[in-house]
Amino acid sequence: MGKVAIVTYSMYGHINAMAEEEKKGLEEAGCEVTIFRVPETLPEEVLAKMHAPPKPDYPVVTAEQLVDFDGIMFGIPTRFGMACAQMKSFLDSTGGLWIKQALSGKPAAIFVSTSTQGGGQESTALTWVTQLTHHGMIFCPLGYGSPGTQYNMDAVQGGSPWGAGTFAGPDGSRMPSDNEKKTAATQGKLFGGVVQKLSS
Repeated sequence: MGKVAIVTYSMYGHINAMAEEEKKGLEEAGCEVTIFRVPETLPEEVLAKMHAPPKPDYPVVTAEQLVDFDGIMFGIPTRFGMACAQMKSFLDSTGGLWIKQALSGKPAAIFVSTSTQGGGQESTALTWVTQLTHHGMIFCPLGYGSPGTQYNMDAVQGGSPWGAGTFAGPDGSRMPSDNEKKTAATQGKLFGGVVQKLSS
């Protein structure tokens, strides 16, 4: 059974909701899944002023834990068209793994959230691939593996061939739609299949 870590940051819950759908797909593919959250970098008083809800009961990940997994998915909220500081700070802590190439050959995938339709879903994924490349990881894009939802033009929805995605809205009030959640579950199932093949 392949082991997959879903490494996330979610201020208002959008990435958490998508991570739960990714997990469903991964488990359908036969993987053992753990959802982690990266360490928070903002003080509690700042989070309170931003009306951020309490964090979910996911364990806080350490860089060293990544080595124990056969595949890693990254759930990344976007800030100005790239990964938020919390996710980048966590990856910056993996220098010890990089020098040993301890993550080399591990498959990785990405899913994102943005406030708006032009908010950087693809640029966030694209710039995150540079992190994976330096670690020697194998990026597994979604492609158009979920045509039933990806080709749907009847509703606004996030996501791209880079990975599943959701739109939060400028005030954060929009939660993932059914189509966005279905795409995430499909991505999880497809990625899980890759992990299972590579870990067998």
